[in-house]
Amino acid sequence: MSTRKPSKSIEVIINEDGRYLLPAVQFVREGLSTAVNKLQSGSGASYERRHVSGAELCHSLREIAQQRWGLLARQVLAHWGVTSTRDFGEIVFLLVDNDWMQKEPTDSIEDFDEVYDFVEAFDRDFSITLDK
Repeated sequence: MSTRKPSKSIEVIINEDGRYLLPAVQFVREGLSTAVNKLQSGSGASYERRHVSGAELCHSLREIAQQRWGLLARQVLAHWGVTSTRDFGEIVFLLVDNDWMQKEPTDSIEDFDEVYDFVEAFDRDFSITLDK
């Protein structure tokens, strides 16, 4: 794994790439942190370095988006340039390529392909969960 420090800010990377807005990248980073915390709390270990798969990250992002924006989740993500789970992967690999994230040798962009359909996930399968 690379231990290099990023040479460009995330803002510069996003502006150069042009596909996504900054909030999309911030959202993916937040989703990764949430997924890691969820996996660590489920493992019972006080700290365990755990790799998050592309599918796990996508499901974490779906959950956060549904909780935060409800039926508007798909529209919010689309406004940021994110219209499929592949876009989550494109953001991850953009950050990996610029030393903001790391990947395992077996990770690939294809891990993010068609994890779920956005219309199904955010419109048809929407449900409200109340905290107790």
